Amino acid sequence: MADDRPAEHGGEQQTAERLEVAWHETLAATRSAGWRRGRLTAVIPIHDVNPTRRFAWVTLALIVANVAVFLLWQPTFRDGEAQQTFFYCNAEVPYEVSHQTSLAAGGAGARGALQAEYQLSPEEAAVFQEFLRERCPGKSWLLSVFVAMFLHGGWLHIAGNMLFLWVFGNNVEDRLGRPLFVVFYLLGGVAASALQLAFDPSSAVPSLGASGAVAAVLGAYLVMFPRARVVTLVIFFFITALELPAVLVLGAWFVLQLFSGVGGLGAEVNGGVAYWAHVGGFVFGLGVAALFFRDRGQRPPLRQLPQRPDWF
Repeated sequence: MADDRPAEHGGEQQTAERLEVAWHETLAATRSAGWRRGRLTAVIPIHDVNPTRRFAWVTLALIVANVAVFLLWQPTFRDGEAQQTFFYCNAEVPYEVSHQTSLAAGGAGARGALQAEYQLSPEEAAVFQEFLRERCPGKSWLLSVFVAMFLHGGWLHIAGNMLFLWVFGNNVEDRLGRPLFVVFYLLGGVAASALQLAFDPSSAVPSLGASGAVAAVLGAYLVMFPRARVVTLVIFFFITALELPAVLVLGAWFVLQLFSGVGGLGAEVNGGVAYWAHVGGFVFGLGVAALFFRDRGQRPPLRQLPQRPDWF
């Protein structure tokens, strides 16, 4: 019996090495699909001409949290394979949410989703699932919905989202108040994920980014401050900064997201951008602000002096 143990251990080691090689090959095959991320770069707002009554501490804290996660937790400075593995282990995956299980623990159904998504063979899908079991065995599909709001796929991705959040978030926070703004922001991210999930519930591609929650902030801003002026960088044969009304900047952005989402319904790949998450977040912010917060916190009108009494 003692003589058999080294042989068993050697066989397990060889099997692990073969799985490792197969995992690298399988992950390389899926890399073209990458992950779905939000992108808010159709227009580039610089700042708005809309002063606030108090400093936007919650907006700043959200930005700091996103940047800290990007720099200190995500493997931002490692290779693409490490980043992709991290996203599978931590970001939202539509299949996992719709089936309330992880790809690692989803059995044959999850393997089928991986095969369909990435055109894998049954053996490759099995290798994929086995390594997910090893790398992220305790993944929570529910927690991943919220974690994904703080993950970003690159420098431009996080820079664009945080710019939009800072330009428009401070005024919405000022109008709602800090506690309500936190709840609104997170629910906006959930609503964005829900609409993206409705259009592609069986997708095995990780979804990540703050843009769904930020889109909810944009929708609320449009309701609350439609006439506010936004200094916007326009790049069209030349670069110039124009002061445009918020209804034009945000309305044009929403129409672009809507048409991009509709245009991608019949396509297998939509450029890796979760357009329906943008639409879902924006509509959520628009509707909630219009129903409940349109008049909240508005500056009181100037008190008018009584009319001069008539003298007889």
